[in-house]
Amino acid sequence: MDTKALENKAREHRIEIIQMIYDAQSGHPGGSLSAIDILTALYGYKMKFNPKKPDWEDRDRFVYSKGHACPALYTVLADHGYFSREEFKKFRKLGGMLQGHADRKWTPGVEFSAGSLGQGLGFAIGIALAGRLDKKDYKVYCMLGDGECEEGAVWESAMAAPNFRLKNLIAILDYNKVQQTGKVKDIMNLEPIEDKWKSFGWRTIVIDGHSMKEIVSALDAAVKDGPTIIIANTKKGKGVSFMELNEKFHGKAPNAEEYKKAMEELNA
Repeated sequence: MDTKALENKAREHRIEIIQMIYDAQSGHPGGSLSAIDILTALYGYKMKFNPKKPDWEDRDRFVYSKGHACPALYTVLADHGYFSREEFKKFRKLGGMLQGHADRKWTPGVEFSAGSLGQGLGFAIGIALAGRLDKKDYKVYCMLGDGECEEGAVWESAMAAPNFRLKNLIAILDYNKVQQTGKVKDIMNLEPIEDKWKSFGWRTIVIDGHSMKEIVSALDAAVKDGPTIIIANTKKGKGVSFMELNEKFHGKAPNAEEYKKAMEELNA
């Protein structure tokens, strides 16, 4: 898809995210809305995969470390045919395949069972090492949250990837500036974030994480040499005015009035 088609698709996914969370009256809208432009581009433009064969050995892998924001991933996987959109109605329901944190056991297309933050990058390093040992040319993409980067395990992994010279590993930081209880800078300031990753030996690319042109360009550049991290400056709750940069909607479903307003804005 070209960038215009990707932009339109991301808007459709935002509508689906709000609908899914509203129907369940549970979920994480803020981080899902901040990540969806990047996920749309990853699956609609860059990654190689086969929904009919989710375990295809040569597929690119996507590790969603910030797995509580799984509604974004579910909308993209359904759009590419991993499962029916009818499953959205069972989101966070007992017996449904779409759990509140992404789970590879139950959901086709999910590579990493999330829940405990800080673990995804280490898992992605393991997959990248396995690919090199197996002489496979697949790429491993891993999306991190910024609040998650307060975890020490992230920085152990950040040290390991350059040590193992993992050129097939691309990390993406959803740098939306807000975590569950407030602004990241007020809780555990990550700045200077680019300098930190550079000091660990990573190649860095800084972009506007809501500009589809910049996302596509970064994804093209990232695969040339690694390990690379794309630091995507995003906005928590992007696309819904009262959710933007609002920690109250980190893990809160909209009520009926909020749902109506969100849908009016997204459909405008």
